[in-house]
Amino acid sequence: MGDFISIGLAFPTVLFGFPLVVVVAYWLLVLVGLAGVDAPDGGGGIDSGSSATGSQGGLAGLGLGGVPLVVVLSLLTVVAWFVSLAGSVYAPSGLPWSALVLLGALLVAWIVTRGCCRVLRPFFRTERLVSHQDFVGRVCTVRTGRVDASFGQAEVVAADASTALVQVRCTEPDAALRAGSTALIFDYDAEGSFFRVTPYDGALDPYQPPR
Repeated sequence: MGDFISIGLAFPTVLFGFPLVVVVAYWLLVLVGLAGVDAPDGGGGIDSGSSATGSQGGLAGLGLGGVPLVVVLSLLTVVAWFVSLAGSVYAPSGLPWSALVLLGALLVAWIVTRGCCRVLRPFFRTERLVSHQDFVGRVCTVRTGRVDASFGQAEVVAADASTALVQVRCTEPDAALRAGSTALIFDYDAEGSFFRVTPYDGALDPYQPPR
C-alpha cells in the first residue's frame, strides 16, 4: 500500500492525480443528478449556427470529436493515470525514464480514447439538427436534481420524435422542479444559451402522442 501511494505521488503519475479526483467527483455528481453531460455540439443536437464548437472542432482533428467533451477528458485522464502508474512500477527510476513514461501514457491515452470515441460516436449522433424555436411551447422532463436560475437540464421531444437534452432555467422561487418533473418551455435565451421553463402538468401537453 505504501509503494502504491509513493508511486501515485511521484512523477509522472502525480500529474494526473488531481484531474482524476476531479473526474471521479464530477461523475459522482452526475449519478446523483447534481450535474449534467453536455451534448457534442453543446446543445443536445440543436442548431446554434455552427456544426460544432471550437473545442469540438479541435478534438475532431485528433479523432476525439462527436462525443461530449467531458467524456473525452474523463477517458484521457483515467487511461493516462493508469498507464503512468503501471509504467512507473516497471520502468527504471530516473528522470529520462519518467519522461518516457509520461509520453507513453499520453500516447496510449489518446489511442484508447480515440477508439472509445469511435464506438460511442453513433450514440451521440443526431439525425437532424433542429432550431431552438422548435422546442418553445413544448413540455420537457427534468433530468437533473434541480432546476433553478443558474442550473438545470431537461429532455424534450422534437416534432420528429427525436429527443434532446437541453439547458433549462427557472426563476420562480417556489417552482420545486426536480428530476422527473415536467415543465413548459416558454422562451429561449440566446445570450445564455438556455431555455426558460415553468412548472407544467405533463398530462396537458398538446404534443403528447395519443393513447
